[in-house]
Amino acid sequence: MKILLSIFLTLNFIIPAFTQEEIPAINQKIVEYVKSTIGTKVNRGECWDLAYEALSRHECMWDWEYEYGEKYDPKKEDVYPGDLIQFEKVSVNYKKGNMSVTETMGHHTAIVYRIIDQEKKIFELAHQNTEFSGKKVGLSEFNLNNVTKGEIVFYHPVALE
Repeated sequence: MKILLSIFLTLNFIIPAFTQEEIPAINQKIVEYVKSTIGTKVNRGECWDLAYEALSRHECMWDWEYEYGEKYDPKKEDVYPGDLIQFEKVSVNYKKGNMSVTETMGHHTAIVYRIIDQEKKIFELAHQNTEFSGKKVGLSEFNLNNVTKGEIVFYHPVALE
């Protein structure tokens, strides 16, 4: 039984939430760009700079501020790698070992890098200008269910025609 459980858990982490064909083409391009920047500083190292470069390089629709394409509700629709997230006055609380951790994101932009668990709304985000990676692009886990206050807006990128 332990072996079957181990195989199941291993496959859940190896098999992606989506096949490459199911991820929209523009999202795939954004993820490939983000992958090429991990560990480096994009422009000035501000969180917004990563989104700016990803969207500009792939000629995506956005308002040149903080609306990054087609807004959607992540509780009603699937989130894809390459989607963008805008955080406004957000607090997140979670347990780390025996500790209770609170993080805040007053005004922050991130890109979904990987889906960890679509049903539970757990994602790996790529972002910079963070406490853990400084001005360089880093990856961190984000659980939507841990948000206690603030506004989070999800966007599917949209390529210009």
